[in-house]
Amino acid sequence: MYDAIVIGTGVSGGWVAKELCEQGLKTLVLERGRNVEHIKDYPTMNKEPWEFKYRGLVSREDLKKQEKQNRTGFAVREEHKHWFVDDLKHPYNEDKRFDWIRGYHVGGRSITWGRQTLRLSDLDFEANKKEGIAVDWPIRYKDISPWYDKVESFIGVCGEKLGLSHLPDGIFTPPMELNCVEQEFRNKISEQYDNRYLIMGRFAHLTGDIQREGRSNCQYRNRCIRGCLYGGYFSSNSSTLPAASKTGNMTLRPNSIVNKIFYDDAKQLATGVEVIDTETHEKIEFSAKVIFCCASTVASTAILLNSISERFPNGLGNDSGELGHNLMDHHFKVGATATVEGFEDKYYKGRRPTSFHIPRFRNLGDPDTKTDYLRGFGFQGAASRTNWKSGIKELSYGKALKDQLFKPGPWRIGMTGFGECLPYHENRMYLNHDKVDEWGIPTITFDCEFKENERKMREDMQNEAVNMLKNAGFKNVKGYDNPCHPGHAIHEMGTARMGHDPKTSVLNKYNQVHAVPNVYVTDGACMTSSAYQNPSLTYMALSARAANHAADQIKKNKF
Repeated sequence: MYDAIVIGTGVSGGWVAKELCEQGLKTLVLERGRNVEHIKDYPTMNKEPWEFKYRGLVSREDLKKQEKQNRTGFAVREEHKHWFVDDLKHPYNEDKRFDWIRGYHVGGRSITWGRQTLRLSDLDFEANKKEGIAVDWPIRYKDISPWYDKVESFIGVCGEKLGLSHLPDGIFTPPMELNCVEQEFRNKISEQYDNRYLIMGRFAHLTGDIQREGRSNCQYRNRCIRGCLYGGYFSSNSSTLPAASKTGNMTLRPNSIVNKIFYDDAKQLATGVEVIDTETHEKIEFSAKVIFCCASTVASTAILLNSISERFPNGLGNDSGELGHNLMDHHFKVGATATVEGFEDKYYKGRRPTSFHIPRFRNLGDPDTKTDYLRGFGFQGAASRTNWKSGIKELSYGKALKDQLFKPGPWRIGMTGFGECLPYHENRMYLNHDKVDEWGIPTITFDCEFKENERKMREDMQNEAVNMLKNAGFKNVKGYDNPCHPGHAIHEMGTARMGHDPKTSVLNKYNQVHAVPNVYVTDGACMTSSAYQNPSLTYMALSARAANHAADQIKKNKF
């Protein structure tokens, strides 16, 4: 018997664990994957390219195990393949293609995330209501703003303030520097546009003089995806889980798949969870006063769908029938590239692990920015000089070749758009009870696609990327629009949305299941719309807010 159970150890679960433990609650934290200890379990963190057996390439046998991960291009390198799941061991099904990128281990995708940390605004929280799309968010920016402050102050976010209402400023440490070409692009945008801005992206990397316990500043190694021994970027492993552990109130149990949540009809509350030990296949029950689902958008909803009872025959808290629906992800892989002349005498230092950001400039609520599609997009990008490979030509040899190899190649700049996907009811995930995994748990099927609004937006994304680079005077400008399927941006959201009305939503304004108030869902499943911004900061803020609400409810004997 615990005060609280937290399912999942990623950005959401880590924050819930930290807040509950610091509030004095005895908390069981469950992770379906293996244990990963900060620093100790980052096997490739310091390896150089020549230290890998095949220079980073992986065998055909390994590729077969990660076929779906591999088709996206994410999990195919020797230095980080161990952070991504075996698709054969953990299968899923597709009515329509969905690139589900997963990491089953303590820390989850907080080890491998892109680290861009952007706030949502009331432009995002009010959009559904104003446009008559889906349902209204039950919160506004003022409700979450103090929790953004709390999260940013703890994790460390480097960035610069801009003063835009639709991309609120946060609590920042000094931004990383734009290089000379990026600064030139920034200047050209400022000269030619009234409502477009280029800033250094806001990233969860430590910079400046403020110290965080157990962590030090980013070292510009750009090996973040391997795990950072310095704790230079935020992860659960380096930050929130150690803080929770320090209280003495956390019990961490890896290799523990949560199969379902138990519901007591008399109490009208959840009473605990059933766990399957991944190594022994033993089923174990744990009880608690409050349960947090932080297993990730799809996994948390799968647990709820699998938690059936006489009261909830279609899944725990699924009175609305919306559980599993309204699945969203950002669409991207569209933008433009160019070459840049005139900076051949300049270079940069280190391997900066961040990119520039151009905030949304479409559909901001005024006639000048209105388009024939809804919502908007932003750009992320970078400029760099090509490497020694530019010197390898058939006719190069001897001293000329050697001299060329020591000279950096031409400057190139590129940017890709990240666009909002609308919350369509028909975009969904559901359980296949006829096809189970090795633990006897129903597998997940995806039926999700981008639609006409996203297609119109993508045309605009490419056109504007091309126009901005051409207007800056750059050369060889080429637009691109590569195939992009839901899941690929790794920003899956929805499936257990927040809302005012239990008849049309799963969660209330505090992330509680409407009909089962001692069950909270604070990962991406709770999102009512996607906005264009990278969503992880919002997950963390909602998690911290909900955890403190739950602690208060327990102290008042509400559960």
